[in-house]
Amino acid sequence: MPLTRFTLRQIEAFIAVTEAHSFTVAASRLGLTAQAVSQLVAELETIVGFRLFDRTTRKVALSSAGRDFLGPAATLLRHVRAADSAADDVRNRASGVVRVGAPLVLASAVLPMAMRGYQKSKPKVVVRLRDVPVDHLVDRVADGDVDLAIGPDRHTGDAVTALPLFDSAWVLWCAPGHPLARRRRALRWAELAGVPIVSAGRDHEFNVAQMHQDLPAGTRVTPVDVVDNISTAIGIAAQGLAVTLAPAYVGVLARPAGLIMKRVVDPESMRKVCLYMPAVRALSPAAEGFAAFLGPWITRWSATAAQVTR
Repeated sequence: MPLTRFTLRQIEAFIAVTEAHSFTVAASRLGLTAQAVSQLVAELETIVGFRLFDRTTRKVALSSAGRDFLGPAATLLRHVRAADSAADDVRNRASGVVRVGAPLVLASAVLPMAMRGYQKSKPKVVVRLRDVPVDHLVDRVADGDVDLAIGPDRHTGDAVTALPLFDSAWVLWCAPGHPLARRRRALRWAELAGVPIVSAGRDHEFNVAQMHQDLPAGTRVTPVDVVDNISTAIGIAAQGLAVTLAPAYVGVLARPAGLIMKRVVDPESMRKVCLYMPAVRALSPAAEGFAAFLGPWITRWSATAAQVTR
């Protein structure tokens, strides 16, 4: 017997009459007339091929066959209602899985705080965090490996859109005992000539080179070493072996390591952080919801972080 011959309204009427022991009471619960409920039950009896109720002038009771049918019918209705509730959750961005890519600092120290805040209002949404190098952020979004990504400003092409979130100044981080830590004013690039600098990744190395490309050759700053991760550069700087140049928001890792922040000016360079989303692929409702939350949240966080690093 094809399952499509059943209708949910017929099953609802059957369950309602079973629970109420009355067509009239069941009709009131369903917002129908007693005649309509009786018709739905009669249609269902025709489809299943047996009587569901024994009717008397005083009561309505399940037939023997109706008792056997009740369990599967109730299970069917329960699953349908669960599916309907799940659909409501998805539609209202209340459930689902969201994959978010970010480089080390944002992935380890910033996004987990945002995830905790979002979980309070959307406990059924699961956010999966992926560590993604800066150079691969846009590609991961374009390829569908992650739904969203957050990180430094990169060229996106046609497949990905970038929403600017905040700017963060490139600053110098050094150990408290380093000679530059005792300077009370902002540093100039010329003062960094000859200072051992460790850079984190080719992305940092490239940005450091771009910051002072117009300076005379003898005063340009060139890192003495390039490591893969900013946490490694912070560790080296914490031991006074070198200083490192990184955006001010890196302070969430640098300050706990005991590093001192110094502004670098003439010129002062800024790093823009963006939220990356697919341009040609629709986001799931859950991903749309988290993106809508994440933009304002991280903008507020960056404003607070900027006050701390001044």
